[in-house]
Amino acid sequence: METLGVKIERNPSESKLTDLGVRTWPKWGCSPSKFPWTYSAKETCYLLKGKVKVYPDGQNDFVEVGAGDLVVFPKGMSCTWDVSEAVDKHYNFE
Repeated sequence: METLGVKIERNPSESKLTDLGVRTWPKWGCSPSKFPWTYSAKETCYLLKGKVKVYPDGQNDFVEVGAGDLVVFPKGMSCTWDVSEAVDKHYNFE
């Protein structure tokens, strides 16, 4: 599924996560907060926990992602992250 340029796969299979090497990727986390972010490279991430609304710049809508989601953010995307539940994720920049 792709919304506002963000690709989301809900609850991907463990075999897909293994094929991608997700568990070997670095981890990042944050507590509930709101902040701007620009992707200088394509990022693929897998949320272990948390809930986030991502508001792409220039859009009136948002994309909501949470625990169990495999998400791809495109290079060059500027957005605001609104973290409602503390996030813990694996991530990989290409």
